[in-house]
Amino acid sequence: MEKPVIGISSCLLGNNVRYDGGHKLDRFLKDVLGEFVDFIPVCPEVECGLSIPREAMRLVDVNGEIKLLTQRSGKDITPKMQKWMKTVLEQLKQKKLCGFIFKAKSPSSGMERVKVYNDKGFAEKTGVGIFANAFMQKFPCLPVEEEGRLNDDILRENFIERIFVFQRWNELLSRKKSVGELVKFHTVHKYLIMSHSDTGLRELGKLVAGAKKYPIDEVYGSYLTLLSKYLKLTATRKKNTNTLQHIMGYFKKDLGTDEKAELNEVITKYHDGLVPQIVPVTLLNHYIRKFKPEYLLDQVYLNPHPLELKLRNHA
Repeated sequence: MEKPVIGISSCLLGNNVRYDGGHKLDRFLKDVLGEFVDFIPVCPEVECGLSIPREAMRLVDVNGEIKLLTQRSGKDITPKMQKWMKTVLEQLKQKKLCGFIFKAKSPSSGMERVKVYNDKGFAEKTGVGIFANAFMQKFPCLPVEEEGRLNDDILRENFIERIFVFQRWNELLSRKKSVGELVKFHTVHKYLIMSHSDTGLRELGKLVAGAKKYPIDEVYGSYLTLLSKYLKLTATRKKNTNTLQHIMGYFKKDLGTDEKAELNEVITKYHDGLVPQIVPVTLLNHYIRKFKPEYLLDQVYLNPHPLELKLRNHA
């Protein structure tokens, strides 16, 4: 697989583009995740034509319309930003992005809970950065996150898992669209989808099963919308346990009594929070290499992202 291409707020890579001339380097993103993805850095404020350093900005509710204003002088930067966004969003569309990582709390790039000021100078954390908002509207299915939320183990794994799914989706789109190709994609992602939502797996399965009734472009679009919707849901211990037990069922004729007991015990320990997810997954991968059940050989759930990221090592 080629490396996923990820958009990212430029300051998170250590670039001195912030209003005060500084940066907000995130070592995990640059040094760890950066080994497995290609970043496209974006700084809306600099790229729309503002200087470094520059006057700080904030979101302001002006008669019900959210505007980007300079903090001290009150200059409206909204038109300049909107003009730049119209061009850059089209450019990003050509980059086959697999996701975007935004700078939290930024009036241009914050994904959620950005301060919005009223005419009396009071603020509520109800806003979305002006660029982040436009980006998410332009690319509603793309995985997006803020760097602060990625400090949470579960949110980090969910986001990174999704960007690799999206890379596989982009590879699917590089081939001629067909029901057969979509069936292959869905088949290898079955247990990954199950770990997020049984309902999602049923809906996507129904869509694929009836795909020949509809135009292929429509089917692909509907599939991606549903896939993105359900993969956003957290893969909990309960859901993962259900998925692991389903996979275990493929070995009921291959494993001896002791081996079955051991595998079941390991899955139970994971469910109870005593061992990390990597333990039962490693044991299952061992049996897959040994017995080679055809349906499981390419299941993405068992190897969804690089092991070096250690995303399944947390207890």
